[in-house]
Amino acid sequence: MQLQMDLPTHFGPDAYQYGKRTSGETHGVVLTKPHIVDLILDLAGYTRDRCLHELRLLDPAVGTGAFLVPAIHRLMDAANRHGIRASTLGAALTSFDIDPSHVEAARAHVREALKGHGVAMKVAARLAEQWVRVGDFLLTPLAPFDVVVGNPPYVRIEQLSQELQTEYRRRYVSLFDRADLYVAFIERSLDLLNPEGRLSFICADRWILNRYGAPLRMKLTERFRVHSYVDLHRASPFESDVIAYPSIFSISPGRSERVAVASMARATPEECESLSDQLLRALPVTHPGVFVSTYDRWFQGDEPWVLSTPEHLEALRALEARFQPIEASESTRVRIGVATGRDQVFIVPADADIEGDRMVPLVKREDIQGGVIADARRCVINTFTPEGRLVDLKRYPRLARYLKSHEQVLRRRHVAQNNTAGWYRTIDRVYPELVTRPKLLIPDIAGSNEVVFEPGHYHPHHNLYFITSEDWDLEVLGGLLSSKVALFFIWAYAVKMRGGYLRFQAQYLRRIRTPSSTELPRKLSDALRKAFRQRDFAKLDELALVAYGLKSLPAFDFVDTRR
Repeated sequence: MQLQMDLPTHFGPDAYQYGKRTSGETHGVVLTKPHIVDLILDLAGYTRDRCLHELRLLDPAVGTGAFLVPAIHRLMDAANRHGIRASTLGAALTSFDIDPSHVEAARAHVREALKGHGVAMKVAARLAEQWVRVGDFLLTPLAPFDVVVGNPPYVRIEQLSQELQTEYRRRYVSLFDRADLYVAFIERSLDLLNPEGRLSFICADRWILNRYGAPLRMKLTERFRVHSYVDLHRASPFESDVIAYPSIFSISPGRSERVAVASMARATPEECESLSDQLLRALPVTHPGVFVSTYDRWFQGDEPWVLSTPEHLEALRALEARFQPIEASESTRVRIGVATGRDQVFIVPADADIEGDRMVPLVKREDIQGGVIADARRCVINTFTPEGRLVDLKRYPRLARYLKSHEQVLRRRHVAQNNTAGWYRTIDRVYPELVTRPKLLIPDIAGSNEVVFEPGHYHPHHNLYFITSEDWDLEVLGGLLSSKVALFFIWAYAVKMRGGYLRFQAQYLRRIRTPSSTELPRKLSDALRKAFRQRDFAKLDELALVAYGLKSLPAFDFVDTRR
């Protein structure tokens, strides 16, 4: 089946686009540092002391050969040691890339590497053709492998053509919700492992916690063994500067038992060597930048992998056993503000020449400073009726005139292409009745929990999450949610970004457990409300420990941006 990939050509790292580049380079191939590659090959069991000529190795996203070339050096050393001719090694290595220019570059690197081992030019050229293929790894029939290594592509599923999305989703259960393409690469690679095979990838870590990673986590629980997991949040494993949240993991068929969870401060060659010695040879950790914990019990089903230390996990599980999720009450809801699909058009000044009943007061993240909401005198255009249908522009001539002046750009949006008659709709509905409801506002990205009470004047924008409740006094709830105890839940579950910042998405906010609103003593509630109004976060931290019946929490690192 021939399917067209509707994608940019700058797909790195190593093969595909991984995160976003910050250096301004145009081609986008991001190479993994050599000592990181060596660590990954070690964790996959592709070591020089083995008969590598008897194994089959796969790199499903080869790029220009960052993993393949070091594997060749190890393979040739083993082959020479056993008197194996290079011409017989055609089945030893397999790699793919969707980009022909990457394939040509990788083949050139393969020929050069083989030349360094004294392989004849004709043999080197033939092996380069055999080992590096142009093609879609996810759609190509393949025999099983003993070793799978590499850096799978980090590409949003929405970037693919609809035809390709449909075919991928049909084949791979891991492409759930808004999953990134790398989860399908992990799934396919796992399925290609021999019973004694081993996979080791460097990859974005969002799948271990996010909702879209649930099917992949379930698959791993049921059929595979996690040997080790290495957190690289603080490190720089790539040759170029990228905005990415990487990790390394080593997995084989089986069931998880004891799992080593490690982190490195900078992922230097010395740190990688020390970590490899510990994970593979059980030698003591000799470098101060390397930290290793052992999880005696791994996670079950599709539950998120909360990986900090076993002590943190124990404290988290104890809280979860004693308290209910924040949305346990039907009246308490966590939601996200309105996404328009074109803020430059749909967000307008309050005095815009548009019918007044089509404009709804809006609050954005930038309007909140030090717990105070500044009235920016801006509105979001409401293109929906109370029943949820699009408004008839004939009834709103001023709105029609304004929208038609932007019609060309609005029609180019994905939401408009799916429904040409609704070219002027916002992605989400605007709910004017939400404006007057009291709510707690929480920015999407922050160092810590910056919770603000909004008494009922604005509709939240997409860069704010908000909580409404009929059961809670929202200022009391706001006090609890502003504490380190509440932050501990977010810190445990949320994706951690560079610089120590966290994502306060709904899926993580819903992980917060709270005491019952009716069981908090009146005096404690009054104290929480007062401290929240005064933005006294030290006091809120003390009061929250009382509310949760705790003496203390395990220490955890975060950027305290509460003001």
